[in-house]
Amino acid sequence: MKYSENSIWMNEDGYDVVVIGAGHAGCEAALATARLGFRTIVFTVSVDSIALMPCNPNIGGSSKGHLVREVDALGGEMGKVIDRTFIQSKMLNKSKGPAVHSLRAQADKANYSRTMRQVLENQENLDLKQMEVVRILTEEGRVTGVQTFSGTIYPCKAVVLCTGTYLRARCIYGEVSSYTGPNGLQAANYLTDSLKELGIQMCRFKTGTPARIDRNSVDFSKMEEQLGDERVVPFSFTTDPDEVQIDQASCWLTYTNKKTHDIIRRNLDRSPLFSGMIEGTGPRYCPSIEDKVVKFADKDRHQVFIEPEGLETNEMYIGGMSSSLPEDVQYAMYRTVPGLENVKIVRNAYAIEYDCIDARQLKPSLEFRSIEGLFSGGQFNGSSGYEEAAAQGLMAGINAARKLQGKEAVILDRSTAYIGVLIDDLVTKESHEPYRMMTSRAEYRLLLRQDNADQRLTKVGYNIGLISEERYQKLLEKEEWIRSEIDRVTHTNVGTSEKVQSLLKGYGSTPLVSGSSLAELIRRPELSYELLSEIDLNRPVIPEELRKDVIDQVDIFIKYEGYINRQKRQVEQFKKLENKKIPENINYDLIKSLRIEAVQKLKEYRPVSVGQASRISGVSPADISVLLVYMANEK
Repeated sequence: MKYSENSIWMNEDGYDVVVIGAGHAGCEAALATARLGFRTIVFTVSVDSIALMPCNPNIGGSSKGHLVREVDALGGEMGKVIDRTFIQSKMLNKSKGPAVHSLRAQADKANYSRTMRQVLENQENLDLKQMEVVRILTEEGRVTGVQTFSGTIYPCKAVVLCTGTYLRARCIYGEVSSYTGPNGLQAANYLTDSLKELGIQMCRFKTGTPARIDRNSVDFSKMEEQLGDERVVPFSFTTDPDEVQIDQASCWLTYTNKKTHDIIRRNLDRSPLFSGMIEGTGPRYCPSIEDKVVKFADKDRHQVFIEPEGLETNEMYIGGMSSSLPEDVQYAMYRTVPGLENVKIVRNAYAIEYDCIDARQLKPSLEFRSIEGLFSGGQFNGSSGYEEAAAQGLMAGINAARKLQGKEAVILDRSTAYIGVLIDDLVTKESHEPYRMMTSRAEYRLLLRQDNADQRLTKVGYNIGLISEERYQKLLEKEEWIRSEIDRVTHTNVGTSEKVQSLLKGYGSTPLVSGSSLAELIRRPELSYELLSEIDLNRPVIPEELRKDVIDQVDIFIKYEGYINRQKRQVEQFKKLENKKIPENINYDLIKSLRIEAVQKLKEYRPVSVGQASRISGVSPADISVLLVYMANEK
């Protein structure tokens, strides 16, 4: 659809910000700009799909829980909504160190979407509109508005693209192919052409989801029950922990077997994934069951999690068995799994292809380098996952608002947040598949724990304007308690009294032969701040609402102090390169001794710092040395 003189124009003032898409990225982007005082409108192909969870209805998980905590610390909404709508919660990796502890909550799918929609509907400065956007309008390289399918033009100053998996979406299983978005919702079929006209390079990715089954057709007696944590930890730092102690729903664990795998192997030629019918590249770290059987041929079985979609539905999700096989094969393979012998499928498993971008076209602020005022977030940037989407949407919304405020963009670096790692990877590194966040991607993960996300980022959110004064002051009080208690236990000594020795013996700890500080005792694996209360005679009364957080932080810092200090020294070196900003107008062709490949890559990416330049594939340490010498001589 093209702009014409007959197009309908909204009032001349229009909106400050247009957000395209109301998934997890779009919701965070729109709330951020609206809360920062900008008139914002969100376009969605269906208001019933706001914050939809078309795949597994859960929030968090390994490394993803870190992202949700960071979104919350910056003033985002995802953590608050999942705290209100979860039906089971677990802290993962508890047997490992605190750096990889990650919260995961199973959501009531419909309630989560409904609750987020209510938040958007009641947000000042924010309008919702069910309509497809078909064109981005620009003048002289700057965004001026958008045009909808109805022909209406909405003038605006900034646009945030959060189209998720809807652009020219195609759902496929077996030989069945339909051009729809997830769950049979309308696809967005026109915007891609407009983006290409603007010079944006598009690519095609693929993801998938398993079948949804009828709870009444499942034999749970053949499965292992999976319970939630006895004491639930909330996602949001603003949620009262006592308010999330609920009766939790159960999930269930079962396994595939040789018969399952044989059925899949016999029907691989009918899988669009292997027949060539699917063009897009799928996520390596969330493979279909067909992929698993082929790539891990030595495995006799794979885990299958049966998880409820909500409290008011009998639909259940078959985690670990996403597929694009034909319907008859789906029935055959699912019914080989213990407990699913008589299973009834409510919704078939399917793969979905969609248009997205190579995020290397973006600045670290998530603004397109070639189009001023056009920002992008979420799966449209070539990532996967609700949490990755929310994090990008929040940052894109924040930076769209900062652009309109005439302020510098907020860019979180790799030593500050998982969000920084996520965005830096997307805009700096080449990716041929949907990007998924993992703890192993974070070089400084001992510093970027989920438990200290508020200490790392709440001040940032406060300075942006998304964190209230009251919340910020509570953080400062908590930090002061942590500092004072670390100092106190470091300088409080205990002797070798009978009481001390008895306590140590009771916890299987080696008796003291001379005096020791409380901190030295806390460092012992079998002891903790709490367990030493009996011999800690001068312990102050910490406010109840801060007590657990303060104790946890004291324990973690003291037990891991050596490792933490080592990572801090590494960060200091990292910061030196990150703080060396590269002039925007630098001419790489004039830098002698730079290799041709380095010149090409640096001109393509236009890195903002020497640190970012050093992470570009094709730019060697020698090239960085040449660049540093050139920059020093140009001062």
